[in-house]
Amino acid sequence: MKKVIYMLVAIAGIAVVTSCKNTLDAPNKSTLDESVIFSTPALAEGSIAGIIQSFAETNSYRGRFLVFYGINNDTEVNNSLKSVDDDKSRLSNYNTNVNNGQMNTDNNAYAKFYEGIERANMAIRGIRKYGKVESNAQMAQILGEVLTLRAVLYNDLIRGWGDVPARFEPISTETTYLPRADRDVIYKQLLADLAEASGYLPWPNESAATSKVERVSKAFSKGLRARLALAAGGYSQRLDGTVRLSADPDLAPAKMYEIAKKECLDIINSGKLRLLGFEEVFRKLNEESGAAGLESIWEIPFSEGRGRVIFDLGVKHLKTDQYTGQNKGGTNGPNPIMLYEYEKEDVRRDVTVVPYEWDGGDGTKGAYQVPTALGRLYFGKYRYEWMKRRVISTNDDGLNWMYMRYADIVLMAAEAINEIDGPNAAAPYLKMIRDRAYPGNSGKVATFMTAATTSKQAFFDAVVNERALEFTGEMLRKGDLIRWNLLDAKLAEARAKLEQLENRQGKYASLPAKIYYKTAANGETVEIYGLNFGDTDAIGAAGGYTANKTWTMVSSSDAVPYWNALYVKQPSKQQYWPIWQVFLDASNGMLNNKHLNL
Repeated sequence: MKKVIYMLVAIAGIAVVTSCKNTLDAPNKSTLDESVIFSTPALAEGSIAGIIQSFAETNSYRGRFLVFYGINNDTEVNNSLKSVDDDKSRLSNYNTNVNNGQMNTDNNAYAKFYEGIERANMAIRGIRKYGKVESNAQMAQILGEVLTLRAVLYNDLIRGWGDVPARFEPISTETTYLPRADRDVIYKQLLADLAEASGYLPWPNESAATSKVERVSKAFSKGLRARLALAAGGYSQRLDGTVRLSADPDLAPAKMYEIAKKECLDIINSGKLRLLGFEEVFRKLNEESGAAGLESIWEIPFSEGRGRVIFDLGVKHLKTDQYTGQNKGGTNGPNPIMLYEYEKEDVRRDVTVVPYEWDGGDGTKGAYQVPTALGRLYFGKYRYEWMKRRVISTNDDGLNWMYMRYADIVLMAAEAINEIDGPNAAAPYLKMIRDRAYPGNSGKVATFMTAATTSKQAFFDAVVNERALEFTGEMLRKGDLIRWNLLDAKLAEARAKLEQLENRQGKYASLPAKIYYKTAANGETVEIYGLNFGDTDAIGAAGGYTANKTWTMVSSSDAVPYWNALYVKQPSKQQYWPIWQVFLDASNGMLNNKHLNL
């Protein structure tokens, strides 16, 4: 898929796609008619590319949403968070300004998501009217994919901006200006849409389209429905400013957990997906294998010259070197406490949390790892050095964004089944994830599971913790904390832990003040001592290491301590970004941000 070059041509507002693999005949004048486009599978499929184009635009997912949504929390932070009044920092520290310089443009993510929704609305209307989906399986599959992509966009609009205008039909004169809608209206429509879509879509590898993770499958449609159900049945900040559950009985938590349970078990019982080794999951992502039927369920596709996943969320390279032609990475990284939340035996830690960056090199060779600082760690799930190609673009890396993976299905199943049937029924699903995290350590897993299954609350707490360990760097945590009504509590807890860690107090009291390191014999890899409980300065100083540094988050120039920069205002009072001023000004007075603590 990386080699496919799309030429997008607007035909009746729909982008029609050709590629080097499948070149369509140039349409004659009659194909400009909606009835022809949406009764011809080869033309109707172009609507999918048109929607995806809106995902990949400069200020859409590529350069704004993926880097700025989802931080700061107890697992993920903006690595420049101490600059609390910078526009980038304000997008994550719960003090967002409505005229934010990074976001207040008419081509930003908010606009691009609605652009994609409009393209989806036109395709849905056309296919329903002309596609004969009841007798044409190919047209039905296209409809299912478009319904699902529209649900992705609405899911992220709600995650980013809370209650937003609801548009489920192409724009008309009467609907040019719309107010914010109660998100319950949107959730109910999306849950119905995804139930319909899953009836049209094949499982992974059951069609040519679903042999790639860049195309929507039945598994993704069902998984997204489970994710939306958990959000719809959870807590959120509403238009009256309060944080509460929905008052709509159709979205009661018990009903939403039933949906999540059913959809997740359908996926698990299908046998169409499987867990891989934890490191293998992300090596395959970085290698761009794109194969369906493994752990990755759906990925936002970026071409080689588009997308900023490693650019913003990966391990930093200070210079161009043998692995990359761009000196980027590390805009965001793990919350420093996460380095100490994993047990030493947990294989997820060294994949997820990277305490070094790459330095040196002449553009082709010579780069080596150098320890960073406690306040500047990197997500190791995204690495130039794991790619099979060398990035040559100075602005983009082209790595896909893994939007959903099988482990999320397994943990959603564990959460929902615990709520409905209790911890013993849910235990096998949580155990699947723990077994992978501690391979060959069945005794430790058994001890953990015994404690987790003592009560429903104990199991819920275990799931809350497990999702932190499993998904750090995947930008799911903020939404999870919001729906559990734990955003304030977990951020306050993280702030206290950060201060204790810096001052070596509480559970961090025995950690060494320094780290000790040397370059391994291969000339690239850094060996670091001092990152584990039980390590000491005395052993580090006597261990034959060639260098050391104080392991700290704080510098003498800091105007705001690291932990106080995590959030400026009470997080639950500003769970969402405001609708930006440029859109307020163009809304004919229909939009406002009165419910937010601006």
